[in-house]
Amino acid sequence: MPIRVTVYGENIHDQKHPVVQANYPGGMHTVIANALNRDSEIKASTVTLQEPEHGLTEQKLAETDVLFWWGHVGHHEVQDAVVERIAEAVWSGMGAVFLHSAHFSKPFKRLMGTPCNLKWRNNHHLGTPDRERIWQTSRNHPIAAGLPEYFELEGEEMYGEPFGVPEPLETVFISWFSGGEVFRSGLTYKHGAGNIFYFRPGDEVFPTYQDANIQRVLLNAAKWAYNPSPRLSREVTLNAPCCNELIPEARFAAGKEATK
Repeated sequence: MPIRVTVYGENIHDQKHPVVQANYPGGMHTVIANALNRDSEIKASTVTLQEPEHGLTEQKLAETDVLFWWGHVGHHEVQDAVVERIAEAVWSGMGAVFLHSAHFSKPFKRLMGTPCNLKWRNNHHLGTPDRERIWQTSRNHPIAAGLPEYFELEGEEMYGEPFGVPEPLETVFISWFSGGEVFRSGLTYKHGAGNIFYFRPGDEVFPTYQDANIQRVLLNAAKWAYNPSPRLSREVTLNAPCCNELIPEARFAAGKEATK
């Protein structure tokens, strides 16, 4: 059975910005899903902000193994009930991959519990965008599989440290920019049974998600974030009885002779 990926796209720039439309025919979410679907182990579908419940109903999340999220100017429009639904799904075992400006999305901030702030610079309108060099810092990590030691994007928005997120389990990539800044651009987390990956590149005015190395990262991330185990339950056993194996110790602690 293939890994079921749902790609959430904000779909605002995609409808209004000619540069974005030229970079991503059909929308950024469509290009990302199509790239993932080239692998027979992945079955990717898309949802958008404009759909009822943003397309992320209880049933849709139950049928999603890994959720990809790209958002920018519409973070405030995401319903809080859907955010809680996503957080619950991640805790119970759904994987999540947050892309670029999704660092400020409601689901990511809910899961991180921190401001998720950073510094940024975008010189696209000046015709002098930053060049980004993405270095592997965990060369045996599955998300870095099949990639060179580093690769470059000729134009991107700059993100710079400090990045207001919790200390990750692993830093898979670090980015250097032609302006001199560096940024932890590939971070892994574990929340409950859910695997989380944050990946920095992907400003909408650049064709970043058309890049072969970037698409390799996305594919690797989908497979890494996938948890094949059944979803965890929220059920709690109240006033649980002691295990039988602990009874002798309990009697001894009460001053009675332990049984042999």
